[in-house]
Amino acid sequence: MEKKITVALLSGGISSEREVSLSGGDQVYQSLDKDKYTVFRYDPKTDISRLVADAPKIDVALIILHGTHGEDGTVQGLLDLLNIPYQCSGPLGSSVAMNKLASKYLYVQCNIPTPAFMNFKINDFIDADSCISRLGLPIVVKPVNGGSSIGMSIAHSKIDLIKALEKAFEYDDTVLLEEYIKGTEITGAVIGNQNPEALPLIEIVPNSTYAFFDYQAKYTAGETEEICPARISEKLTQSAWELAKKSHTALFCKGYSRTDMIIKGEDIYVLETNTIPGMTVSSLLPLAAQKAGMDFSQLIERLISLGLEER
Repeated sequence: MEKKITVALLSGGISSEREVSLSGGDQVYQSLDKDKYTVFRYDPKTDISRLVADAPKIDVALIILHGTHGEDGTVQGLLDLLNIPYQCSGPLGSSVAMNKLASKYLYVQCNIPTPAFMNFKINDFIDADSCISRLGLPIVVKPVNGGSSIGMSIAHSKIDLIKALEKAFEYDDTVLLEEYIKGTEITGAVIGNQNPEALPLIEIVPNSTYAFFDYQAKYTAGETEEICPARISEKLTQSAWELAKKSHTALFCKGYSRTDMIIKGEDIYVLETNTIPGMTVSSLLPLAAQKAGMDFSQLIERLISLGLEER
C-alpha cells in the first residue's frame, strides 16, 4: 500500500477574512481522500507552535488563508523556514500581490493595462477636488492591503469620496484611489508552476442591488451570477488569458493565481491578482476548474502536487 501523504491544512487566521478562510478550509478538508492523505488542521490564530512542532512529519501544506498574516507572505516565510512546501506563491509573490499599490507599480512596469490611480497615507493632506480632477467620478477607493473588497467603496461625489477615504483608512494606513471603469467584469485563473495554464474565464454579474462585487455579493449564495465561460469574443478571451498569465509572472506568483479584470469595449484592464483564491462553495476558482474538467477533489489534488513539485 502506498504511503499516505501528510498534509497540513491551514485556515482561519486573524484577518477580516477569517470566516471565509474557515469555510474554505472545511470544504477542502471534506474533499480530501483520507485513504491517500493524513490531514492535520491548523488555525494560525492559535496553532503556530503546534505547526512548528509537527513540521518534521508534514509532507506538504495547503494554505487556505486570506488577508493579513495569511496571504501576505508571512505564513509562507514560516513554512519555508520549516522546509514545508505549499501550493501557492512564496513570500515575495504573496506580499507583492497582497499590496495593491506594489501590484500597480509592477503592472505599469510590465506594460499591463490597469486603471489610473493615486495613493495616500493616513496622515497625508488629501485634496478631494484634485483627486476628482485627475481621476474623474466615480472613484474607486480601497485599502492597499486586504481582500474580499473589505473597506472598498465607489465614490460618486466629493462627499462620498471623503467618507470612502475614512472607511478605507479604518482597514489600512495606505489607501488606493482608482479610476472607475464601467464594463464587463471577468476573472481569469492560471494554474501550474513552470508553464501555468489559463483556466476558463468567468464573467461576474452582481445582482443589480449591489454597486460592485462586494463582500456580501461575493459570499452570499445566489447574489451574483457567475457565467463560465465568459460571454466575450475569442479575441478578448485570448487577450484576457495572456493578461492573467502576464500578471501572474509580473507579481512573481507560482502555483496558481486568479486575476480580476474589466473589459470596456475592446480594452481589458487588470484590477488585481489573488494568490490564494477562495475555496468556498461560491468561490470562482473551483467553478473555472470544473469547466476545465477538474472537480473540487481533483483541483485540491492538483494543488497538492504543485506544492510537492516545488520540493
